[in-house]
Amino acid sequence: MNSTKIIYKKRSWAGLLLAQFLLFYLFSKSSLMISFFENFFEFQKGFHQILFSWIPFSVGDLLYFILGGFIVYLFISLFNKKRRNGSLLKMLIMVNIFYFVYQIFWGMMYFQTPIIKKLSSQEKPETEKAKKLALRYLEKCKLTRESVHEDQKGVFMITDLKSIQQEILQQQAKLPHYISDKTTTQILAIKPSLFKNVMSFTGILGYYNPFTAEAQYNSELPSIFIPFTTAHESSHQLGFAREQEANFVGYLIGINSSNTDLRYSTEYFTLKSLLRFIVEEDPEFVKSVLTNYSSAMKRDRIYEKKFAFTHQGWLDDFFGYTNNLFLKSNQQEGSVTYSYFIDLLLNYEK
Repeated sequence: MNSTKIIYKKRSWAGLLLAQFLLFYLFSKSSLMISFFENFFEFQKGFHQILFSWIPFSVGDLLYFILGGFIVYLFISLFNKKRRNGSLLKMLIMVNIFYFVYQIFWGMMYFQTPIIKKLSSQEKPETEKAKKLALRYLEKCKLTRESVHEDQKGVFMITDLKSIQQEILQQQAKLPHYISDKTTTQILAIKPSLFKNVMSFTGILGYYNPFTAEAQYNSELPSIFIPFTTAHESSHQLGFAREQEANFVGYLIGINSSNTDLRYSTEYFTLKSLLRFIVEEDPEFVKSVLTNYSSAMKRDRIYEKKFAFTHQGWLDDFFGYTNNLFLKSNQQEGSVTYSYFIDLLLNYEK
């Protein structure tokens, strides 16, 4: 292929990419098209989960690894004058395909009707109401913590992860219909990430792969995180794209569960989220709540903080920054705020 043809093809693929940006932007403004993509997601999620769930490792992670290797190869080829044009062309083709498939399978789900509009009350969250709820969840955490298992150091320990995952699937079917009319596949496609060693240094607890419909979690996390993280990622599998809405659906899945591990992890997450919301307005209240943690809860918190401290670094800052940009580009708050989750929680609790 001569250089003139390659230049022509590069311009064509670059133009196609711009056309895609415009097309999906217009789709995002059309309630009819958003409804179409919601229905398409309902159709394809079960197919994807059947296709990949039986494989014991994350197929999505393997695809990301191969894609990452190919990107590195193309990037290196850019420094070779003879291969530069061809490599740029391949990059453009790859970006076009990746962007199109992503938008079809997942990207348009960010434009669904927000859950907050499905609640009868839509008041803004107030600090005093959050305080009352925080005290309630403090007592819930204390009580549930007495029923879970500990390791030799007295830290919360999961005894049966598979039963937690099965419980999550069962609780998906019990979600209030006015909040979720999405179908549950009852297919277990929650897997440990192949990138767990890297994830521990990024602050990422888990993620959903839209190309395989698998939910991944970091198996190196302290046990206190894992049950709720899997509930959160399973909410993405249902079709809730926004992060704080997935938190809320994960909350609904875990808060009434008969599985004490799942319920404690959910209550602990909820309490922490409330305290993060309150701390700027009343740091003394937050200190008081932390002081009143039970001794067992304090051990869990110390272990959680120790894990975070030993895994902090530039990767954590980098992924926090990029995740913040990603959230804001998809009709969401940045990663540092929990106000929308608290908004949903307080209105639901009313």
